Amino acid sequence: MSQSVERGSREPGVKRLFTGSPVLCDGAMGTMLYSRGVFINRCYDELNLSQPDLVREIHTEYLQAGAEVIETNTFGANAYRLEHFGLRDKVREINLAGVRLSREAVNQIRDKQATEAFVAGAIGPLGVRLEPLGKIGLEEARAAFTEQIEALLEGGPGVGADLLSIETMTSLTEAEQAVAAARAIAPEIPVIVMVTVDEDGNCLDGTSAEAAARRLTATGADAIGCNCSAGPATVLSVIERMRPLTTLPLAAMPNAGIPRAVEGRTIYLTSPEYMASFTRKLIKAGVTLIGGCCGTTPSYTRAMRSALRALDAMETGAQVMERGPETPAAPKVAPPPLEHRSKIGSMVARGEFVSMVEIVPPKGIDCSKEIHGAEQLHKLGVNAINVPDSPRASARMSAQSLCVQIQQHVGIETILHYTCRDRNVLSIQSDLLGASSIGLKNILCLTGDPPKLGNYPDATAVFDVDAIGLVNIVRNLNCGLDIGKNSIGESTGFTISVAANPGVPDLEQEVRRFAYKVEAGAEFAITQPVFDLRVLEEFLRRIESFRIPVIAGIWPLTSLRNAEFMKNDLRVSMPDEIMARMANAGSPEAARAEGVKIAQEMLAEARPMVQGVQVSAPFGKYMAAAQVLGLVESGE
Repeated sequence: MSQSVERGSREPGVKRLFTGSPVLCDGAMGTMLYSRGVFINRCYDELNLSQPDLVREIHTEYLQAGAEVIETNTFGANAYRLEHFGLRDKVREINLAGVRLSREAVNQIRDKQATEAFVAGAIGPLGVRLEPLGKIGLEEARAAFTEQIEALLEGGPGVGADLLSIETMTSLTEAEQAVAAARAIAPEIPVIVMVTVDEDGNCLDGTSAEAAARRLTATGADAIGCNCSAGPATVLSVIERMRPLTTLPLAAMPNAGIPRAVEGRTIYLTSPEYMASFTRKLIKAGVTLIGGCCGTTPSYTRAMRSALRALDAMETGAQVMERGPETPAAPKVAPPPLEHRSKIGSMVARGEFVSMVEIVPPKGIDCSKEIHGAEQLHKLGVNAINVPDSPRASARMSAQSLCVQIQQHVGIETILHYTCRDRNVLSIQSDLLGASSIGLKNILCLTGDPPKLGNYPDATAVFDVDAIGLVNIVRNLNCGLDIGKNSIGESTGFTISVAANPGVPDLEQEVRRFAYKVEAGAEFAITQPVFDLRVLEEFLRRIESFRIPVIAGIWPLTSLRNAEFMKNDLRVSMPDEIMARMANAGSPEAARAEGVKIAQEMLAEARPMVQGVQVSAPFGKYMAAAQVLGLVESGE
């Protein structure tokens, strides 16, 4: 039963999805069903008939998390895919049920919360090859899409789907047939069409992102984009390549990274916080419709909603400043030259080699041991003390408090690690203004470890911004402006540093983020612990065109178990040779001595390549750090 449904009858609500502020879509249905014990070999689309309460419940969870658009559980509900399960004759029934369950969830949330939401009919690939590579002709493919789309739209406004989401398309030819079917049935129904890509950002049929943008635009879709794929970073790169080649709204719905097999289960390791940070980047790259694909759950939707709210608040503040003729934008002030902001800033500006030691805050209120350690290191000639901000998401004395006490009692400069995990943009500005006023002038800008890594995995993370956004905030404060471009009177005078991790598996992403940090205003960088000089050399080579002074992180290993933790838990690149050396140490004392020797060798080899060193003091072994720096003899 073919029909024509006019979009005009559904405006203005549906229209705003393509013309207004960013719109948040839901996440993965399959991931949620799998987590509820549905075996992967089941037909997930058929659950619309056999387990409707389960499907409706998942839709409701996404809506409660803040989704404005939910997709029907019909991704594979076409004739060819259903035929594998003996359900070829159930196409209409399954799609009708999918829309009904989504509509019930939307109506329920609307009645309870007076919140508007929309139903998108989900349409995936047919699961068969089309000519000339396969035996299915283009007309046959279009007929299969037509059958599904007719069922998704049956009933008209308020009953059928509000829009169509043609997604995870591996072939541009197949995508074109799906859009053509939609346009033939309902010319005015909004249509989103998204491709999936490989790690290089090309469609799985070999088409480039640029060519895909042109072809998808020509189909007459209302929005185009990319979903699924290798994760947020890959989808962002595709969106950036598509944006100059189309005037249509863009849609992005990435996977939660690349899945990993862990103890027999498929796990997506990208965190909701990481996805939230890319939400902001995708919006700034031009995305209008944003959501998640495989591996994402309502917790991801919730984190993405928080990111959108923060972004909206920041933009609203900026717009208020721009609109008010009686309140012109406050002028920037020139921050002091880097060499005048702090001792560390001066050493970095003059190209002097900087030595730092990391002292972790205590878990209680007594920091006498940490202050005594800082005093010893200061007397030995260490230039600064680095103070982490609740590393590994643990509850410790605030880094700011320990920094102040070290500077007051010892007189050595500190570098305050500052993370975005626990603070919104208001708190960040308040903290930084306070830090400047009490003499803390060196800031290491970090995103922060997510709470799930620490002692309180259910604690709420904020992540209004990530490290890149934090650098922007600090640079604005250095120019005498808050995030709303209001004057704060004078420069905060911070020396701005950032972290770098040369040993991450995805070096391309790390280099890209590092470039963003430099562009945002970073003035020097401190690396994660380095045990493989080849990794450091490659990272420095990759950042040569936008390099800032780099301080190498050095960690004196204390035992084989410590080395295994660094390699396996923290994913630090650890050569087999070093593992063997730690394994061959005959006693705890010998292992600690060997760890110091390895660190000394790393420092000697890295020194010509970098502008300084940060030595960690594992388990409070401050003299081990001094030994690495050659300030005391081994064994003292």
